[in-house]
Amino acid sequence: MARRALEASSSLSSRLLFSSTIAPLSKPNPSPLHDLIRHVQTLAYEEIQASPDKPFNHTAFVFHGLLGSGRNWRTFSRSLASELQKRSPENEWRMVLVDLRNHGRSAEIKGFEPPHNISNAAKDVANLVKSQNWAWPDVVIGHSMGGKVALDFANSCAHGDYGQSVVLPKQLWVLDSAPGDVNSDYGSDEVEKVLHTLKSLPSPLTSRKWVVDHMLSLGFSKALSEWIGSNLKKSGETVTWSFDLDAAIDMFTSYRETNYWPLLEHPPKGLEIAVVQAENSDRWQPNILQKLEALSKKGQISHEEGKVSFHVLPNAGHWVHVDNPKGLLEIMTPNFLS
Repeated sequence: MARRALEASSSLSSRLLFSSTIAPLSKPNPSPLHDLIRHVQTLAYEEIQASPDKPFNHTAFVFHGLLGSGRNWRTFSRSLASELQKRSPENEWRMVLVDLRNHGRSAEIKGFEPPHNISNAAKDVANLVKSQNWAWPDVVIGHSMGGKVALDFANSCAHGDYGQSVVLPKQLWVLDSAPGDVNSDYGSDEVEKVLHTLKSLPSPLTSRKWVVDHMLSLGFSKALSEWIGSNLKKSGETVTWSFDLDAAIDMFTSYRETNYWPLLEHPPKGLEIAVVQAENSDRWQPNILQKLEALSKKGQISHEEGKVSFHVLPNAGHWVHVDNPKGLLEIMTPNFLS
């Protein structure tokens, strides 16, 4: 939890963008890596590069999980950008940490029409690419709910749903996120309890400490209670959530119901879908693991289809980037460079 708090408070050079108006913010202690936070009419995002003075030639998008935000992935993304540059100096990677609809800074942006589901969350990302006139990302990384947003993004790219200019990612990383419908016996039951608890809290909320203490009194773990508290922001004499709770509940329902097994069974040509299971995660049913292992044994990318690879991250629970960031880097970095 302390590491997440450090991520939230780490200094970085940043600026906000509303349409075409740029307003510079203060620049406290500059990071050795190049970071930018921006607001756009579609989504809020943050850019990270290992070298501020070097043009990037590859891009990876990073999608957070339910009730999270891009800032949760700041430390890991910096480490990944640095490691990639160290191993391949001729390549400069840009990491784009996206705040999905109703989360983080995107929760402050109006105009996201319902339904609030996985498909529309992925479409928001496509709209971001178009609005900024960016090249389409080479790699997309998604954790938990963000893993299904990544799968939907790739599936929609493959079917031409975002227009003729779209380019399919070369790699998709699905981090501790089962690709099919989610059984409440495997991980989602606790999430449902958290959402129900947050929905039942009084309004307004007096302080972050009160919320954390209340969660602890209900039997939630210290780690989870403090993480929930980290999603509160000051609003006058009270605190408010940094996400839209009602819309997030809709997105969780969509996350549980969506099924992307057809995409994994027949990945589009040129795409590798890499699924990472956290060794100590409670999100995986035995039959799902067996199916993923079988798909990963089908072989390399062919002329007709892409491929699926399956990895197990040791010594990690669901929070893969916090529990074992070094191990995750060791899995991801060689695959990026290949």
